[in-house]
Amino acid sequence: MKLELTDWDKDLPTEPNEEYQALVRTLNFTEGFGLLFARCSPAEGEQLIGKVKEEITNKKIEVLRLKQAVTNLYEIIDKLDNKKQIDILFITGLEHSFYEYEESKALAGWNSRDIYSYSWKSVPPVLINLNQQRERFRDSFNICFVFFLPLFAIKYFIQRAPDFFDWRSGLFDFPIDAETLKQESSRILQDGDYEKYLTLTPEERTQEILAIQELIAADYQRTSSQAELLIKLGDLQLAGQDYKEAITSYDQALKFQPDLHEAWYNRGNALSNLGRTEEAIASYDQALKIKPDYPSPFYNKACYYALKGNIEQALENLQQAINLSPDECREWAKTDSSFDSIREDERFQALIQLPL
Repeated sequence: MKLELTDWDKDLPTEPNEEYQALVRTLNFTEGFGLLFARCSPAEGEQLIGKVKEEITNKKIEVLRLKQAVTNLYEIIDKLDNKKQIDILFITGLEHSFYEYEESKALAGWNSRDIYSYSWKSVPPVLINLNQQRERFRDSFNICFVFFLPLFAIKYFIQRAPDFFDWRSGLFDFPIDAETLKQESSRILQDGDYEKYLTLTPEERTQEILAIQELIAADYQRTSSQAELLIKLGDLQLAGQDYKEAITSYDQALKFQPDLHEAWYNRGNALSNLGRTEEAIASYDQALKIKPDYPSPFYNKACYYALKGNIEQALENLQQAINLSPDECREWAKTDSSFDSIREDERFQALIQLPL
């Protein structure tokens, strides 16, 4: 079933096999130039390519796998030695050009709303090129092009390359199935953590953010998984110093599950980085109500009170943190500049076992 621009994301097909058969029929019937889009995950795209190549044997099928950002897709295709023999060209990986573009916006000082809402401030270079070269694609290539793209990349075409996208002869949707959704969500929840996110390049972090956003919005997604994925999304944004967006993600997670102590704690960290320390303390307190044996909120509160010159509350919270995690908290406190103002206090020295 081909989907129109006005309804493709509202009335998604319920039977993946029907959508696959519609794609195969369109490929069989298309002679010469054609432009198709298939929304799917990269893994699903590879599976579809394999199935189609087995089923359609009377046409020359090639695959162009883009591994990094490109700016001139026409030029890349024009340099293919066998372009005149190709009937169908599957193109994967064009989303890499959008990951790089997303990060360039952040480096240029764009705000988070513009970065993640497909702002019209600018257009990725590859899409500028496609809009400009659309007649050359039609006139130069006797090929049916099939772009396999995730949802966010399809939206890029709809909103930022309308001239090129309007030539499509079909838009096919292959949403992630329930089992793959469960597996991919579990992988992200198990593998991702804040310390790892700090080591990612800006482009890698953007890629992770967009992948998680798609999993959160996916059909069949469980509420509990949405909440946990929102925490991971907030952690990625926190690692990228996008503190306001991180707070929004933690707040959304807490709407699903108010008893998530990690969301309250990391929300406090984001607030603290924005200088909203009183709100941060309130978030830490919420985390401790849910998990009283959580040392990190106690430690962060101790730092805050030390900086404010409130020695009694600083020492009280530091004592609580050390009781719960002695070695780790003592090591942190020995070099933490937050405690410089009370470093000579005998009670502080005794707590972290410095020589008196």
